[in-house]
Order: sequence, then C-alpha cells, then structure tokens
Amino acid sequence: MSTSNTFENKPDLKISVKQIFGIDSDLEVEAFSKKNEYVPDIDNAYIFDKDTTLAILAGFAHNRRVLVQGFHGTGKSTHIEQVAARLNWPCVRVNLDSHISRIDLIGKDAIVIKDNKQITEFKEGVLPWSLQNPVALVFDEYDAGRPDVMFVIQRVLESDGKFTLLDKNKVIKQHNYFRLFATTNTIGLGDTSGLYHGTQQINQGQMDRWNIVTTLNYLNPEKEEEIVLSKCKFLNNVDGKKLINNMVKVANLTRKGFANGDISTVMSPRTVITWSENYNIFKNLAHSFKVSFLNKCDELERSIVAEYYQRCFGHEVNSSSTEKSVGKTNGR
Repeated sequence: MSTSNTFENKPDLKISVKQIFGIDSDLEVEAFSKKNEYVPDIDNAYIFDKDTTLAILAGFAHNRRVLVQGFHGTGKSTHIEQVAARLNWPCVRVNLDSHISRIDLIGKDAIVIKDNKQITEFKEGVLPWSLQNPVALVFDEYDAGRPDVMFVIQRVLESDGKFTLLDKNKVIKQHNYFRLFATTNTIGLGDTSGLYHGTQQINQGQMDRWNIVTTLNYLNPEKEEEIVLSKCKFLNNVDGKKLINNMVKVANLTRKGFANGDISTVMSPRTVITWSENYNIFKNLAHSFKVSFLNKCDELERSIVAEYYQRCFGHEVNSSSTEKSVGKTNGR
C-alpha cells in the first residue's frame, strides 16, 4: 500500500446523520473535510437501508467492529463504502477468497534497491498498514477465509488490540481512527443451503468479538424497484417502470422458490439490474433474461424459472416474439 502523506491524521468535522443520510436520528458522526485516493466515490443514486446504515455509522463513531450479514447481491460491501464515501473516510476492501493467505495480510520479504545494492526488506501487508492509519478495513466474504487468515484477524478484533509483527520485532498499536468491518453470507455457522460453497464455520470466540451484527437482506419490492430505476435511468418512463415492476416480481418468485426448496439459484437485486442493463443492449426482454439469469440455473430447474417469467410477463421465455424497447416511449 502507498504510504504517501495524503492522510489527515484524524477527522476534523462532524456531520448530521439526519442531514446527510436522511435518517431521523440526532446522531452526529466525525468525518474528514478532505478526501484522498482511498476514499470511495459517492454514488448519488445509492439508497440506504436505515438499520444497516445506523449499524455502520455506530462502527465509525464508536469504534465498534461491525459484521454485515445477508444474501449475495444485496449490496453489503457497497453499503459500507457509501457510508465511508460520505464521511470522506479512507476505505480498503479485501476479499477473503481461498487465494488470500496469511502472508498477503501481514507482509513478506521483498528485494529492493538501496544505494545501488540489492537488499531484502520486509514489506508490510494491508493489515499492519491499515492498523496504523485512519482507515476503514472491510473484509469481504468473511466466512470464506482460510483458518490461518482468520486467526490473524482475530488478533485485531479487540478495539484496542495490539498487533505483534514478528517479522520486524514490532508491536503495532491501532490508530485511534482505524475501523474494522466485514461482510458475510452466513452467520458463522456454515452453509446448509448449498448456496454458498466454500464458506466455513467461524470460531465462536471470534464471532463474540464482533460488537455489532446487522442483517441486510432483500428489500421490499417498492424499494428494490427504486434502486433498479436509479441504476437504469433509460427505463424512467411509464412502460419502463411497469417492466421493472414485473422484473422484481420474477426475482421475488425465485426467492420464494428457493425458500421452498423448488430451485437452487436466486435472483439478487444485482441480477435484476444486470437484466435491465442487458435489455438495453439486446432490446429483447426474454433473451436478456436468459443470458442474465436463466442460463445460470440448473437445467432441471429452468422450466420452473421459465414459468416464473411466464406468470409475470404473460408470454414464454422461448417465444419468438420480441418486445419493443421502452427506453424511448412516452411518459418520461
């Protein structure tokens, strides 16, 4: 990571949660007046979930370790980033897939040139670097982390936990404005649904160190339609809104079907947005549905998913008819 002097050492202003996030709360949160290269870009169309937002803000304001749990595609990581963006708080995401090792987090020896000579020097990884800076570190797919990686993280879960860097005989004290977040599909007990392959059970002692656990799952249909429309403005007309309404109905049928054990693949809000974007490319709703979702489903389940589509749109997925584009209809 860069060690440039672009960091403000600590927040220098306070913001109103009610004013910035539109949440009825008197809470004020410290923030930075200047942004640097690690501050996420603001998505002005982003829609915040009240409970999740307040949990994340509590993490920033009171140095709480916050774990955001929920189904895939619900915007867990983006939620943390968008809160950080409005606080101008540097934010770094690390995906704990099976390729992330202990060395990636802690650091390793590297060959560098000094005084025209090659020497071996220890380069700190993302974890010790973050600990020493006013940074919000986000661990994505937390329940997919390797055991050796998880035990490294456990050392820093205490709000004032020191981190011993054995490679440099150095004890790192956490910066007063270092913050730690994580996102997870399961709640640390493993996955019995088969939907999230590769997830692990999380040590209960480690789960206990997370101060706040919040759940971000699928929104009510009206809110989800609002999110899709904010991302696909070409559908901002009468026909387009009707189209989004039916797309979300299809998505909700897949979620009910999954809950009932009828199908094993679920349409996330992200998939609905992808379907809308692909519709803008192909100008054919059924074809866009197939390439966005149907082709990802088990072959034995595709007839069920196709029936969901037929129920909502009144024609078969494999119908040869093409739908007119609604991007240029009247009623904008």
